[in-house]
Parts: sequence; structure tokens; C-alpha cells
Amino acid sequence: MFYAVLTLIFTVTFVISPAFTTFTGFEANQLPIPQINPPIQPAGYAFGIWGLIYAWLLISAIFGIVKRSDDPAWEEPRKDLIVSLAIGTPWLWVATQSAIWATILIIVMAIFAIRAMFKAPRLFDRWLFQAPVAIYAGWLTAASFVSLGSTLAGYGILLNSWGWAIVGISGALIVTTWAFWQRPSAPEYLAAVIWALVGIVVANQTETISVSYLASAGIMILLVLVPMGYFNARKIRVS
Repeated sequence: MFYAVLTLIFTVTFVISPAFTTFTGFEANQLPIPQINPPIQPAGYAFGIWGLIYAWLLISAIFGIVKRSDDPAWEEPRKDLIVSLAIGTPWLWVATQSAIWATILIIVMAIFAIRAMFKAPRLFDRWLFQAPVAIYAGWLTAASFVSLGSTLAGYGILLNSWGWAIVGISGALIVTTWAFWQRPSAPEYLAAVIWALVGIVVANQTETISVSYLASAGIMILLVLVPMGYFNARKIRVS
């Protein structure tokens, strides 16, 4: 019951946090080299996925406390999810203060969200725990590399914004492929990353065409992984 209560509390604080802080990207004065609409950042509409994430996580937390308050299958993944949500609650405010700390924290959020996805029940209550956590983890995976690429470009470390967009997209694809192969029963994870990649294509179009091409190739790669993951999940289930 303890972890179920904490999950609900931090889900609620996480969901309501946008009401207290507005963040639409790093401001010009937050980085030595201003990153206004960097090529690694998806188009604005893509961030609407947060509405789905907030609603689904809240439904999951309420169901969990009512029906699965002491279920062992829910307890372990809850611990990691709680850490991610607890860090995520003040993240928007942190992002308005420091790009470096925002990047560090969102990477930690993503790590714990992925851990929660790995531990979530594979079949039991799939749509009420694994699915919402997976789409949350997927979006955080993409957002982590967006933040990392924007911040490193903003400090002029090694590459410019184009270079870090290429590196960031490539890194996101590597992590996504690895994570999905560990949990092939969670295509929602891939869906969230694909959504981010589509947003990058829309944002760049032909203006930064190499970034659009790489993001498009990434979408194709991840779509191919879906059926492969399905058969891998079936093998795991049978064994």
C-alpha cells in the first residue's frame, strides 16, 4: 500500500506541475550559444503527447491504489517509477533555471522510467501499467537526447547544433533499440520515440534536410523492430 500511495501522490504532483511553470524550450540567455528551435527539437505540436502521458499515468495510479495496492507484480516497478516522477515534478522549474541540471535530471528520469518498464508485468494489467509507463519512458528517452544535444550545442562543445542533432538522434535510436529488445512486449515505447522523430522531421523539413533524412530513417528502423519484437516476445513467453 505504501508504494501505491506514493505512486499516486507523485503522479498527481507530476501531472499538475505544468500549472505552476511554463517551459517551451531553453531561453536564449540560458546558454552561451542560444538554441532557439535547434534541429534536434521536435515541432511544438509533438509535445501534446504529454496530455496522453499524464492521463494514462493518472489512470494507472488510481487503478493501482484501488485494485493493486499490495500486488507484488506492481510493487517493484513502482519504486523506479516513483523516483522518476519525484524528479519530474520540479523538472519544468529546473529547466527554466539551468539547462545543465535539466539535462542531468531528465536523463535520470528516463533511466528510472525504463527500469520501471523492464520490471512491469508483461501481460497481467498490461494496459494499466506497462503501456503508460512505456510511452512515458519512450518520450523521456527522446527528450533526454533533445536536451543533451541542445545543451552541448549551446556550450559549443565539439560540434554545432547540426552535429549534435545527428549525434543525438543516433544515440536515441541506439538506446531505443536496446531498451525495446529488452522489453519487446512494449511497442508503446517505440511509438513514443517514433512520434518524437516525426516531430523532428516536421520541424526541419528541407531546412536541415540531413537531420530530416536521419530522423526518417530512424522511423523506418523502429517500425521494422515492431514485428521482430513481437516474435521475440512470443519466444520469451513460450520459454
